[in-house]
Amino acid sequence: MTEAHPTTAGRGGELGLAAAHAGAFQERFGAGGRPRVFFSPGRVNLMGAHLDYNGGPVMPTAIDRGTFVAVRARRDTRVALASTLDGALVELDIDRLPAARSGRWADYPVGVLREILALADAQGARGIGLDVLFGGNLPVGAGLSSSASICVGTAFALDAVYGLGLPRVELVHAALRAERGFVGVQCGIMDPYAVGLARQSSLLWLDCKDRSSEYIPIDHERVSIAVADTLVRRELAQGAFNERVAQCRAAFDGLRPHQPDATCLRDVRFETLAAHGGELEPASARRAHHVIQEVARTFSARDALRRGDAAGFGAEMTRAHDSLRELFEVSVPELDRLVESAVATPGVHGARLTGAGFGGCAVVLLERGAEADLAARLTRDYEAAFGRAPVVEFFGGDPGPREIPWN
Repeated sequence: MTEAHPTTAGRGGELGLAAAHAGAFQERFGAGGRPRVFFSPGRVNLMGAHLDYNGGPVMPTAIDRGTFVAVRARRDTRVALASTLDGALVELDIDRLPAARSGRWADYPVGVLREILALADAQGARGIGLDVLFGGNLPVGAGLSSSASICVGTAFALDAVYGLGLPRVELVHAALRAERGFVGVQCGIMDPYAVGLARQSSLLWLDCKDRSSEYIPIDHERVSIAVADTLVRRELAQGAFNERVAQCRAAFDGLRPHQPDATCLRDVRFETLAAHGGELEPASARRAHHVIQEVARTFSARDALRRGDAAGFGAEMTRAHDSLRELFEVSVPELDRLVESAVATPGVHGARLTGAGFGGCAVVLLERGAEADLAARLTRDYEAAFGRAPVVEFFGGDPGPREIPWN
């Protein structure tokens, strides 16, 4: 899945990063008033791999890395979009927004702008021109959902600047419509929900069939979440992701006549697949096999976390990776090596690829105090296999999109 093009900044305190981004905005756009600065986190999904667009449950959490959006109103109808990593300026008119995507990073905020202006029009409100600078410290294409971070962050910023007062879930839906409709990525609901509905020190249990959710506490005093980046980027993987979506849909269409009560692939019982999977194209049958078993693993992982069994939760993560490699076929050797090395490290409960796959990152659940051993083991084994080191980082949680009063 192609990710958005947010930008990179150093780590540091939230206010310091926001002030630095505001400074970059003023350098880019010049005098004319101080910008408002907003932050939108990335996310890492611990369980429920490729279930969101199949109606299954997922267990993501927001992380303390993400996208900064600096915005300043103009006196005309022009919108100027820039990124701190892209020297080009994208200029638009809110009365004549493009009807088709360009294939560049700006498609993400442009798609959201189209959605928010439509909602403003429904309220009888009038949009105004804006200067907008995107930045941040979330790696692009790493499976940490830079796309949802930038889309939800854009929606949140536009809502605030235009004074619409939309419910947060409506902003999430606007971000989702933009990515599906304008950008053309057939993603599920997990990423924008995980970003937009984030809560500190919690996993979000999201049932993607009925969109019900609950927060499950995670004890960050006891466990740590690591993300190991293969540095294998996924810019060409959007077609492969959309292919998986189509294969899952084909599997459901083929199995539904044998189980009329099913409304999505998540509902199909394994007995139905066992009896009729031979009628499917083999790749679609493998995708269905993964989805049906991943649903069961995700419920099991939730039960483990509720009873404080981090090792039980981690075991389900590792089983999920095996299925993603063998049945869903979205792993790569670099991800497999990271997972194998992680689970061989004392203090690690489990690991799997996160995001769409095809590169990007592995997520690891481990005991506090095991961080140094994990980083050393991953670096040593990965360098031996591929001649370069992965990027291993440890993340805290995040409370979700917000304006940062930097001045």
